[in-house]
Amino acid sequence: MTNIIKRENGRQPATFGSVVDQIFQSNLDRFFDDTFWGHDGIGSKQVAVNVRETEKSYEMELVAPGFKKQDFNLNVAGDTLTISVEHKEENRQENKQEGWLRREFKKQSFARSFSLDATVDAAKIEGRYEDGVLYLVLPKKESAQKISRTINVQ
Repeated sequence: MTNIIKRENGRQPATFGSVVDQIFQSNLDRFFDDTFWGHDGIGSKQVAVNVRETEKSYEMELVAPGFKKQDFNLNVAGDTLTISVEHKEENRQENKQEGWLRREFKKQSFARSFSLDATVDAAKIEGRYEDGVLYLVLPKKESAQKISRTINVQ
């Protein structure tokens, strides 16, 4: 057998067959890994966020369909804004005559954190949830806003 690759520990060289097995196993492991498919675990998901800057504020749109506004928890601690959601649902159906009971639980949650710039006035952050999108307005402090005015020449 021809040796084509040395192992990292330097003790014994790998064979062609072991390299193929390693590649196959690595790809197989990755195929069954939830992160490969964009899922970070049971009940968690990465949500899309759009951020734009205007003269007076930053505006955020967090795409999170299927929730209620009561499911959201927004918290500012220091210079970090954390948006988290926890939604629990139970679907219960019974048929005592036939002797069966079905209960299904559904739990969804996620959390995203954002570092706030020193220009953001955290005390005035406002939000609303509409049509599956959480809209946030993060106003800038007056000292950070661009001032525009007309100057009369005399």
